[in-house]
Amino acid sequence: MPGTVTMYSTTWCGYCHRLKSQLSREGIAYEEINIEQDPESALFVEKVNGGNQVVPTVRVVPAAGGEAVVMTNPSLAQVKQALGA
Repeated sequence: MPGTVTMYSTTWCGYCHRLKSQLSREGIAYEEINIEQDPESALFVEKVNGGNQVVPTVRVVPAAGGEAVVMTNPSLAQVKQALGA
């Protein structure tokens, strides 16, 4: 799968667990960052979500050199579309 996917999550987030399972099932590699353990990532999540720590927040960088896309609680289809799949 082209591009990179970074998921900002927490250990208790059910939506995060669901999306991680879907990504794994589809063979889409991703990096997971727990915002409870990484204060800088928590600040990034707040910045892109109007001051709120909403997870999963997903950052996708397409392989084709396109601009990064940041999505809050995206569906699998939205992640795949952002990747250009």
